[in-house]
Amino acid sequence: MPSEPLMPKLSLKLNWLRFNQSSFTLFAILFAIVVMIALFFRDEWIRPLLGDVLIVMVIAYFVHAFVAVPLRKIAIGTLIFAYLIEFLQFLNLIDILGWRNSELAHLTIGSTFDWRDLIAYTLGIAIVLLTTNRLKL
Repeated sequence: MPSEPLMPKLSLKLNWLRFNQSSFTLFAILFAIVVMIALFFRDEWIRPLLGDVLIVMVIAYFVHAFVAVPLRKIAIGTLIFAYLIEFLQFLNLIDILGWRNSELAHLTIGSTFDWRDLIAYTLGIAIVLLTTNRLKL
């Protein structure tokens, strides 16, 4: 009588994973620019607005570099995610959670709602969408 294996075979399909060199390259370049902006700019235009335009592009290209989903869908999902974060700022989530003094919370969630951020996110995703075909991503 054959014995049953102790561990059943797990069939894990990772068809949705892949590596896209072009998207990763765009991610790396834009990420480097965002880091430079964060480190060297303390103004009222480049850091808050251009930084927000670029950060949604960074997120979209990073996800697309590893996930086999059309960039257009990833871009729309990224925009919805960015709007959600901004909405949580509107609700003062950082205060509700008691994280007002947390640098990590300020960096990841942000601390103040600004309608201009919504415009910046939209512009960043519009750039991704408008250049998708031209870049053949």
